Amino acid sequence: MNLKELRTTSIKPLHVNPLKLSQPMGATLAFLGIKNCMPLMHGAQGCASFTKVLFTRHFNDPIAIQTTAVNDITAVIDGGDKGISEAVENITKKVTPDLVGLFTTGMTETKGDDIKGATLLLKEKQKMVYVHTPDFEGGLESGWSLSVQNIISQLIEPTTQIRKDKVLVIPNVNLSPIEVEKLKEALELMDFDVLALPDLSDSLDGHLGVKQGALSSGGISVSEIEKLGDAGLVMSIGRSVKKCGEMFHEKFPQSTHLHFDSLIGLEACDAFYAQVLNYLGSKSVPSVVKRWRARLQDVLLDTHFTLGKAKIVIADEPDSVYGMSKALQEVGASVEAFISQRSEIQDAFTCGVRIGDFEDVEALLPQMDMIIANFHAERLAHKHHKALLIRGFPNYEQVGIGLRHNILYEGSCAFLCEVNNLLGHQ
Repeated sequence: MNLKELRTTSIKPLHVNPLKLSQPMGATLAFLGIKNCMPLMHGAQGCASFTKVLFTRHFNDPIAIQTTAVNDITAVIDGGDKGISEAVENITKKVTPDLVGLFTTGMTETKGDDIKGATLLLKEKQKMVYVHTPDFEGGLESGWSLSVQNIISQLIEPTTQIRKDKVLVIPNVNLSPIEVEKLKEALELMDFDVLALPDLSDSLDGHLGVKQGALSSGGISVSEIEKLGDAGLVMSIGRSVKKCGEMFHEKFPQSTHLHFDSLIGLEACDAFYAQVLNYLGSKSVPSVVKRWRARLQDVLLDTHFTLGKAKIVIADEPDSVYGMSKALQEVGASVEAFISQRSEIQDAFTCGVRIGDFEDVEALLPQMDMIIANFHAERLAHKHHKALLIRGFPNYEQVGIGLRHNILYEGSCAFLCEVNNLLGHQ
């Protein structure tokens, strides 16, 4: 199958060897970015077990999650309230969470459980946020985004005050913990007081805690979330969370909303710093930023000889694929993209893109030099003798996933060098 045929082939009615992960998994990660939070999945026990195992193996860290353990009998006779209240009661017997993040699965969403009502009944006993995340639609990015939207609407307290130097960063689910931290550091260099929602940078960054906690071990605190209304600047990173930034700005119109589809590559980084400096009304760029920009320009030149003639297929979440494809196209690579779910970002791609699965990827792979995808692409790469760069969820092959930095000028240098060296070795 040639490239033209592949681009014009209609979307299949089913996924064979799928790329996508479910909405409840995205919600789980979002609530893990809040300090002392307990993600509570309203569904069958197996749904929570699968999520826990996948993220535990990916991050090589303990993952805190609980389930209402809905079964065949309770699904029929229980309206959902009892299972949720029992789960919250069992959780609070052992630990004292600052927040319980309640989210649904396909079964309880189809059944029509009233999770809002259940949350209101328990509000005197436990602070909770609820979100509808059926796994028969959407995916990892939308589950994360829906959770952030509900956190904004349900937790942040009204205020008319404003602090121009206070920034709320809303990262998309694809940013690693260290990337969130690097972004915060970049803004702190320009004298901002920075908070991220959610914040995985000190939650799933692989730090060794005193003991294995039953709750999320780090992240933004509930009290900090409640006081986010005075943030003068809200910054959304990735098209999947653009609506979150817009919702915040609508709730607090005194704020300024800046949106960035990507922070990988020279053009994206230039746009980021230009907009931030424009907000500050300043032309002064920190010297360390200028130095890293010069290094990225040099890396673009150095890697052009290999990447300029490379054919690369990328398969991952939409925001992740978009950022990597744009950065690789800047250096001259020929890119074909497969995304795991529908997204508004589809129209912004400057390469061939379609919603697909690993069957589609394999059909195209013989014509390509390299594949960038999650751990499940390893078999395909070995079968067709292609270079492999592992990105996305899950990654069972490597350690230090939370420490991989591919954004801003510094991270873009690392990304392009890594791709170049892998292709050269292959």
